[in-house]
Amino acid sequence: MRSYTRLKLACYTGNVTMSVIGNLTPVLFLTLRSLYGISYSQLGLLVLINFTTQLTVDLIFSFFSHKFNIPATVRAMPIIGAVGLLLLGATPFLFPQQIYLGLVLGTVVSSAASGLAEVLISPVIAAIPAEDPDREMSKLHSVYAWGVVAVIPLFTLFLWGFGSENWMWLPMLSAIIPAVSAVLYAGTDIPPMETPERVSRVLEFMKNKTLWLCVVAIFLGGAAEVTMAQWSSSYLEQALGIPKVWGDVFGVALFGATLGIGRTLYAKIGKNIGRALFWGAVGATLCYLTAALTSWPILGLLACALTGFCVSMMWPGSLIVASDRFPDGGVFVFAMMAAGGDLGASVGPQLVGSIADLALATPALSQLAADLSLTPDQLGMKLGLLVGMLFPLAGIGVYAAVRKMRKAAEKQ
Repeated sequence: MRSYTRLKLACYTGNVTMSVIGNLTPVLFLTLRSLYGISYSQLGLLVLINFTTQLTVDLIFSFFSHKFNIPATVRAMPIIGAVGLLLLGATPFLFPQQIYLGLVLGTVVSSAASGLAEVLISPVIAAIPAEDPDREMSKLHSVYAWGVVAVIPLFTLFLWGFGSENWMWLPMLSAIIPAVSAVLYAGTDIPPMETPERVSRVLEFMKNKTLWLCVVAIFLGGAAEVTMAQWSSSYLEQALGIPKVWGDVFGVALFGATLGIGRTLYAKIGKNIGRALFWGAVGATLCYLTAALTSWPILGLLACALTGFCVSMMWPGSLIVASDRFPDGGVFVFAMMAAGGDLGASVGPQLVGSIADLALATPALSQLAADLSLTPDQLGMKLGLLVGMLFPLAGIGVYAAVRKMRKAAEKQ
């Protein structure tokens, strides 16, 4: 049997690159705010730009995947990621008077690579012959989570050891990871993947209500996962007074660890994805509520961390459901799902940033913060997480429908 070990390693390092691109800017949120006076809304906007760029790539592939040379695009993907990270790191040198502009440009380029990775890495893994494709998909996405566990402490310790004013070397050093991925892809044969032969076939898929149920499912999962992942560091520091190094290492990294544990466990012993999605949404709702309302730092930290376990299968689980229901959808279905997930990952964090700024700008909310013995920053973060809770809360009903659909399909 043909070995695809090198190709799998290339895909895994591609997912680690995604974890770097997705989590680097949030780790730098307060650093960028203190050094350059960037507002919470602008920071949230960087996240929105990240996922909007990915969403644009997703949509292009949704309609026109048959126009692309898929193997060549897969091989170009990590190169684009490396260029984006280098551009991000070079911002203070290239745009000393327009730091935010440089951050936006670096974000757009690196996010384009992430968008390609989301669209292409999962169908590459799905195209590799396997005894249990569902578990292979879960394993792939667990690598992203373990990448978060690895990079967050390294990023935080770098800033602590070398000073936040040297933040620009982090994205530059991180470009090594996609460079390794590019070398691995260069020496592999990429298996063929299904793509719709014409746009009319795409429109036929888009009339299917089940596909849209899957898209809504991954939208809510993306919002629930990324909102906590992006803002937990700032929340733990601002709202609960936990020092940044501990908030990152024991909050954000623990979030990534529990995310990875959930996905790894499903890859090893998971069977019922419908049940995992439903109860994950219930657990995530409770975790968001606890994190938002508690004044106990340890309890808030644990709630943020455990959210990772609860949301761990929402994104890959929705992909599993969609790929099972549409085995002939190929790259198109994965692109549509990536678009839904990225839309959720765009809306959620930006909403939290807007709510946090609203608390700073609204006198009535500032007074409410004083009445509650909180600062406006603290109240804003707590209100933001309460709004973030709405995503897993809505997911309870959506995943119940997915679970019902899966049971009905199994009886046929």
